[in-house]
Amino acid sequence: MKTVDQFDFKEKKAIVRVDFNVPLDADFNITDDKRMRAALPTIKKILKDGGSVILMSHLGRPKDGPTDKYSLKHIVADLSRMLSLTVKFADDCIGEDAIHKADNLYPGDVLLLENLRFYKEEEKGDVAFAEKLSKLGNVYVNDAFGTAHRAHASTSIIAQFFPENKYFGYLMAEEIKNAEKVINGAERPFTAIMGGAKVSDKILLIENLLEKVDNLIIGGGMAYTFAKAQGGEIGTSLLEADRMPLCLELLEKAKAKGVNLILPVDTVIADKFDNEASKDQVASGHIPADWMGLDIGTKTIELFSAVIKNSKTLLWNGPMGVFEMENFQQGTKAVAEAVVEATKNGAFSLIGGGDSAAAIAKFGLEDEVSYVSTGGGALLEYMEGKELPGVAAIQK
Repeated sequence: MKTVDQFDFKEKKAIVRVDFNVPLDADFNITDDKRMRAALPTIKKILKDGGSVILMSHLGRPKDGPTDKYSLKHIVADLSRMLSLTVKFADDCIGEDAIHKADNLYPGDVLLLENLRFYKEEEKGDVAFAEKLSKLGNVYVNDAFGTAHRAHASTSIIAQFFPENKYFGYLMAEEIKNAEKVINGAERPFTAIMGGAKVSDKILLIENLLEKVDNLIIGGGMAYTFAKAQGGEIGTSLLEADRMPLCLELLEKAKAKGVNLILPVDTVIADKFDNEASKDQVASGHIPADWMGLDIGTKTIELFSAVIKNSKTLLWNGPMGVFEMENFQQGTKAVAEAVVEATKNGAFSLIGGGDSAAAIAKFGLEDEVSYVSTGGGALLEYMEGKELPGVAAIQK
């Protein structure tokens, strides 16, 4: 793997794609700086070598060009503090200001370009736009795993202008290494825990995992479609009616492959989607007409936890219930704690970005699992066996 460790950046200008798509509050304060912190080792390596760094990122989903709320100028002060230096800022990513500031960088300098998505060409993967970006530096580094599944100008197209000098940053390398460890080097028993709202979001992943895992635990909203497909009553719970035949097909495939596919045996129900709703607990498939399932029940927690604690490799993607509501977070929290216990006993645990990463952070357990991915969508596609454009562009 071509990483920044294989290159001396002395007197080089590295144009580095990072994922600084961080959440900001109404006053533009960063509410979670994890993605920024994840990029620091790569930036510091380049600076230590005696190079300069030109950072490019997107922020949010601006629809109509430059928009103040999506400007990366709001993160300059925080980034400067993290790096203990004054980060320069260009009010454009390809215009005169960017060119002038990039031309006048000295070793040890860091320049942050304005939001790439202020140009529609970024998401379109426009070659001319990518070429303009490429002219700002003489080495390309991709350290943005969260966008590696997108064939955008700054994540895959730009790499062609650096046929010899293109590298993975430390974060990208670490993400790929950990994903590979799970998908191709898993110690057994290998258990995948799938949650979240929709079966449709995880079909390809589940099908790919059925070729690799010993146990497949299914919880969260998607479990109700499985319950309904098997003839159960699910009240007003989440349902993808058109996916019911697929659920039955997946159950058959698991059986044929000798995979232990484990569904909830009981569920915590509510009379409305509200933290203060009336609660009850019933057997799976026995939810009254006007009630909905919002979490897994106590017997399911015991069942899932026992399987998890017995595993040597764990992949977790998706919560077990509406963990954002305190009264319906017990299932997700219990699964997180079981994953932590298995990890302490020598298992390798990979938390698959998105809501799973948010949940493990909420419960303060981030440092007690093996690895928390920064890229939900990118990791899912990698696990599905798809080629990620941002990864392939460096490897070509």
